[in-house]
Amino acid sequence: MSDVKLTMAHHKRPFANYEAKHFLWSVSNDAGGRPSIGTITLNRPDKKNPLTFDSYAELRDLFRGLVYATDIKTIVVTGAGGNFCSGGDVHEIIGPLTKMSMPELLDFTRMTGDLVKAMRACPQPIISAIDGICAGAGAMMALASDMRLGTPQAKTAFLFVRVGLAGADMGACTLLPRMIGQGRASELLYTGRVMTAEEGLQWGFFNGLHDGGAVLSAAQTLADQIACGPTFAHGVTKKLLHQEWNMGVDEAIEAEAEAQAICMQTKDFRRAYDAFVAKQKPVFNGD
Repeated sequence: MSDVKLTMAHHKRPFANYEAKHFLWSVSNDAGGRPSIGTITLNRPDKKNPLTFDSYAELRDLFRGLVYATDIKTIVVTGAGGNFCSGGDVHEIIGPLTKMSMPELLDFTRMTGDLVKAMRACPQPIISAIDGICAGAGAMMALASDMRLGTPQAKTAFLFVRVGLAGADMGACTLLPRMIGQGRASELLYTGRVMTAEEGLQWGFFNGLHDGGAVLSAAQTLADQIACGPTFAHGVTKKLLHQEWNMGVDEAIEAEAEAQAICMQTKDFRRAYDAFVAKQKPVFNGD
């Protein structure tokens, strides 16, 4: 057991100085002055921020690595130039896919799915700030986030059917019905049509709508609020929100009982109690 703890400790590291190659990465401080909020900006505005083989892989690897981050408490994902993400680049991804063998295609589709898995498995809550086009794989990144803030101009489309593919891509057939309902998800996945911002808000896809110039700030404010909370406990919440999809009620209640008992052993739990007794606001350290 001690060897396992040493191995895990060896992988722990700060991510404030991570140097992204295929998108922008920045880290800002929370209200307590601690580096805490990591912002990913998809940065190909001339093409509405499409993904490439390389950006898919780097995003997957970053989210996997954030499991071991000592400084990142929340993550914001956004796009440059008034759009979120237009999906896979037509010339750099879709064109090459038409020439690949079945094993190569399966490697690719598994890699794209691994991005969603990595986003769901990283303990930090993820907030997407969505303006303009949010399509294909971009819509799936938004869907894989824990919360989504949009603008009235946001246009979300799961447009796989438009390029002759199934709506079953990157987990869409399981994630989208749970978010907006089976019938609405079926319509979007069969037709590939745009879900308007108003529909997205009414259906529960968006947590809120903000003006274009304010959506990123709103997402970062929400990220700051969450970062100042008990981040170990937030990670437990995220894990169980994901795992309980496959549990019965009795099993879920037992899992939450065990999880809460673990959280009651944290220093943050004691800090909250001491602050309450002293009539002060608790300062959480995530331990």
